[in-house]
Amino acid sequence: MKTILVPTQNIAAMASPLETAVLLAQRTGAYIEGIPLWFGAPEFVVAELASGFSMEVYRARREDETVGARKLFETFMQQHDIPAARPAADRPWFGWFDAVSPGETLVGSHGRTFDVIVMGRPDADTAGPYNRAIESALFESGRPVLLSPPVAPKQIATNIMIHWNGSTEQARANAFAMPLLRLAGRVTVLTVLGGQDVPGPSPDQVRKQLRYNGIAAEPVSIELDGRSTGEAVLAAAAAEGADLLIKGAFTRNRLRQMIFGGATSHIMQHAELPVLMAH
Repeated sequence: MKTILVPTQNIAAMASPLETAVLLAQRTGAYIEGIPLWFGAPEFVVAELASGFSMEVYRARREDETVGARKLFETFMQQHDIPAARPAADRPWFGWFDAVSPGETLVGSHGRTFDVIVMGRPDADTAGPYNRAIESALFESGRPVLLSPPVAPKQIATNIMIHWNGSTEQARANAFAMPLLRLAGRVTVLTVLGGQDVPGPSPDQVRKQLRYNGIAAEPVSIELDGRSTGEAVLAAAAAEGADLLIKGAFTRNRLRQMIFGGATSHIMQHAELPVLMAH
């Protein structure tokens, strides 16, 4: 994973996504690019709806938000000794790109040319536009999304857990994670007995595939014991000391997950470790 995208807002909660991106870049020698994430309406909408809110005021606010986001991003990189120019091979560096339109859909569009998109995980109080930005990354970019917990980890991708549920989405997440799986000191393949699985290959078949790729993965099985699948997965990750969880996103229909809940929704809102997701 040599290219990392970090949609950036000028808010305190950016500390964890930025720290997570830096940790990952230090592991892989990656380029980190920041873009401003500003949830403004398109200018033509503002022009049509404007009454006491002038286009000049709108543009000034957007410019202020962009300047603030860039300053936050670049200051963080400099404080962590990440240079703005490419250093020697296998050392991280950063850049900033602000030629993007405001709004959540830019994440899915701009993210298509990156190996991974790093964002903070949502919770029950997260604003709708930010949730839609995460959905744009998951459903529109064709790339994996790395969700950071509220408190940044101390390390990443040294002890990786794969939650295998037999699904296409999980197979895709595993494939995206392969560069990190090869770096890890320990890899486990988790089976939740009685959980939300779909018909598909067994965990042993997944472990065989990983073994043929030079990755020795250990099996881990747990019972639900009255918990939801998402709760069981996070408990297993904590018990095994994992510092990265690989999870297919929205195996079940997205609307069904929103109405009835699901493992993806629970993990996205409650994980205390980084989660690499793909749909």
